Amino acid sequence: MITLNEVWKALHDVKDPEIPILSLVDLGVITEVKVENDCVFVSITPTFIGCPAIEVMRSEVQRRIEKMKPNSVEVTVNLNKSWDSNKITDTGRIALLKFGLAPPPRYENEFDLDILEHAACPYCNSNDTTLQTPFGPTLCRSIHYCNTCMQAFEQFKPI
Repeated sequence: MITLNEVWKALHDVKDPEIPILSLVDLGVITEVKVENDCVFVSITPTFIGCPAIEVMRSEVQRRIEKMKPNSVEVTVNLNKSWDSNKITDTGRIALLKFGLAPPPRYENEFDLDILEHAACPYCNSNDTTLQTPFGPTLCRSIHYCNTCMQAFEQFKPI
């Protein structure tokens, strides 16, 4: 029999296709896991509804769980409740920094646009930064400039 803990452990092996050092679990994209009668059900929620990597993520989750030889695997994309950047784990935030992306700050209650404009630089940790454009190479990233170390950098958008 496959246990819920074994499934969660296996899901840590599935990496984000755009940030390959970050697991989907640590990104907070895996939003529900159930095991019933050796059948595994996984729900994933993309960072953005139009995320171009969602099908790749769904397939990789499916493939990884199938290696465990369950009776069946069902991976669904859940759009009923939006993903938010507070779902990124502490391990995920460290992985983002190692990848060269500023992790989004945590926030409580309502999202304030000020946290998008003032990202901490992942190179020197300075807060003397400027938002260059909210449109990065993917929908989940923005581009900033650090006035201290004079480096451009991307931030994983807080949402």
